[in-house]
Amino acid sequence: MPHPYVLLSAAVSLDGHLDDTGPDRLLLSSPADFDRVDEVRAASDAILIGAGTLRADNPRLLVNAPERRAARVAAGRPAYPLKVTVSGSGDLDPDARFWHTGGAKVLYTTDRGAERARALGLAADVVPLGPGLNWRALLTHLRAAYGVERLMVEGGGHVHTQLLQEGLADELQLVVAPLLVGQSQAPRLFGPGGYQSGRLRLLETRRIEDVVLARYEPTAPGAGPLPAAADHHWLRLACDLAALCPPSTTAFSVGAVVVADDGTELARGHSREDGDPAAHAEEAALAKLDPADPRLPGATVYSSLEPCAHRASRPRPCARLILDAGVRRVVTAWREPDTFVADADGTGLLTARGVEVLVLPEHAAHARRPNAHLGA
Repeated sequence: MPHPYVLLSAAVSLDGHLDDTGPDRLLLSSPADFDRVDEVRAASDAILIGAGTLRADNPRLLVNAPERRAARVAAGRPAYPLKVTVSGSGDLDPDARFWHTGGAKVLYTTDRGAERARALGLAADVVPLGPGLNWRALLTHLRAAYGVERLMVEGGGHVHTQLLQEGLADELQLVVAPLLVGQSQAPRLFGPGGYQSGRLRLLETRRIEDVVLARYEPTAPGAGPLPAAADHHWLRLACDLAALCPPSTTAFSVGAVVVADDGTELARGHSREDGDPAAHAEEAALAKLDPADPRLPGATVYSSLEPCAHRASRPRPCARLILDAGVRRVVTAWREPDTFVADADGTGLLTARGVEVLVLPEHAAHARRPNAHLGA
């Protein structure tokens, strides 16, 4: 794919506003949701904001949790994602915090904007896109020049609108806060115009303190839910979770998600979760569910690595835990190599007992990345 995976992230009031008209930024998210956003940032290769957001909010766009930065470094990634902004004019404040915090930065602009940005001495790579801004060219360059495979877009409304209108968004994570702005001049999330996304497919809803997270996947106009697309979505999430694992030289970093047949996320987990050095991802996720949950037989376990068939740290390997839970479908990115266990074959154990196992090797590089220090 020539473009990164593009995730739009935003928080809005009940009446659809990103902010009010006051001089101070309106805080819409809750503390727990700010931590969730930090987790999403840590799993991203780059974070993008528009020039309007940079000017209005003066954000740092950092990964705040030290353990998440440490996990990125252990996986061979920079401590902070690449920071990206877009400005047609190139007229941006060189003293803004965006340029002087975190890691590498890049500004995409026009030919004339590049002249202005360089004259200002902005502390960033300056990439001109020609006489005008072109989102497809920008995304192609981000992937080719910087290796960005997962891009988190944090605003503003014009940027979100343009990416959806051009059919370039892969996911929308929308947090709705329990307040009303009630100001017609306050900024809104989406502007008018034609959209190529059609009816968005709901992937998940989750209560986080007093806000609600809704995650959507754009589909082609008029299209209904696509099971194959859902498999790719959830497996990408499992691979993202693997990047959150505390690094280890004696075990793989793995992420897992359990999803009901109606598309509801039931649980997620990752290796060594909550400081347990022996915890496996599938084990951590399944432990959060009632073994009698009637949704388990119809559920799918998405795991970045093939569920283990043998382990020394627990009596039951993950393949056996999946069978005991009654789950009948598993989707994974990568077959387990013999780094720690010879003749690992969780797939064989599962399929021999009637479980459908689907391997999507196009996600293998994503799954291997947090395990690069193991030579995997």
